[in-house]
Order: sequence, then structure tokens, then C-alpha cells
Amino acid sequence: MSSLPQRRSVTADESLAAAIGADRVLMLRQVPSDLRPAFEALWQIDAAMGDVVARSTQPALAAVKLAWWRERLEELDQGVVPDEPRLQSAAQNLLFRGITGAELSRLEDGWATLLDETVDAARVAERGSRLFALGARLLGAEDEQIQEAGALYALVSVGRRGVPELLEYARERWSNAPRRFSRASRPLSALARLAARDLRSGPPFEQEGSPPRLAAMLRHRWTGRI
Repeated sequence: MSSLPQRRSVTADESLAAAIGADRVLMLRQVPSDLRPAFEALWQIDAAMGDVVARSTQPALAAVKLAWWRERLEELDQGVVPDEPRLQSAAQNLLFRGITGAELSRLEDGWATLLDETVDAARVAERGSRLFALGARLLGAEDEQIQEAGALYALVSVGRRGVPELLEYARERWSNAPRRFSRASRPLSALARLAARDLRSGPPFEQEGSPPRLAAMLRHRWTGRI
């Protein structure tokens, strides 16, 4: 009797990529090892809310679920940590670094607008700005341009996932945006480099985590240019 084919085991990186996105996994490799748990926790919280929207078939129910995340994050500041791995990781890896649950909870609004009949692109962009501002604090990077990089990244990453009107808004907004970033902020701005690459190429988009995207991120680490 012939043996059944062996199923390939899923690597840790593949499992993480499925949760937070392969581009973000590439980004994690660019930060100091002691900061990786904090960034993974940050991406996991943001991705959890994005997953609520992506899986939504009933916007009203999805809005309730997003509100649950917002409220649980706010409660972290009072020492209330539920039995949810991503919230526990945020409490363990972000709060002691000065990132509050209230700050994390404000990411919810940029996801909530995707449930509206008309998506507010400015709210999506604001989520990205907040996300990158938190990331810059983790890196100890003082770069006044990093929030605009976050806006670009949020708009394009959501646009790639089926909200194409955000891509046009991103093109208009990015036309007057900065093009070079400080060395300390480059692990984050490298994600904006990939977003700018997507805007230039248009659909069909490259697969996240692909070798050309890694090469683009590495070039950005040297030059700081988008």
C-alpha cells in the first residue's frame, strides 16, 4: 500500500505572516531583537481589528466586535487583561514601553469606517499615522515625516485588499509628501516604500513578502528614499 503524502508543516514565519501580513514579517527582521515582541504585539492588535472587517458579512455585528476590541484595549490601562493572547501580549510588551491601551484603542476608528456605506479615506489614513507614531516611539525615532508615511501605508495596504478608491486618494496625498526618512525610522518607513512601489506599479500587485519587496526594503534601509 502506498503511503499518504506528507503534509508540509507550517513554519513560524508563515504562521505569523498569516496573522499580520508577510510584509510586516519582513519589517520585523529589520528591528533590534529586543523590540520585535513589541512590534509583533502592535501588528497583532491592528491585524485583529482588520480581520474583523475582512471577515464581516454583517456590518452591524462587525461594529460590535470592533467596539469590543476598543473597550478591552482601554481597560488595559486599568490593569484589566482578558484571557485573549493578543491583548495579553499588548499588556506585556507595549504598556511597559509607554504605549497605552487608550492609544491602541484609537486604531479602531480607521477600521470602523470600512463598514460604512462610504469609506472615509481620511480616517483610514489617520489610523496609519497613529500606528506609525506608536512604532516610531518604540524605535526611539524622531522623524516628523513618519506619520505621513503611516498614512500612505494604511491607505495602500487597505486599497490592495479590495478598496481601490483609497489608492487614488493615496496618490493625491502622496504627491506632496516627503521622500526621505531618518535612519532610525527606516524599519517603519520601509513599509511606506512598499506602498509607494504598489502605487507606481498598480494591480495586479506583488505578493506580500516576495523577494522583490525584500530587496526594495533593503535598498530603503541604505538610502532612506521612497
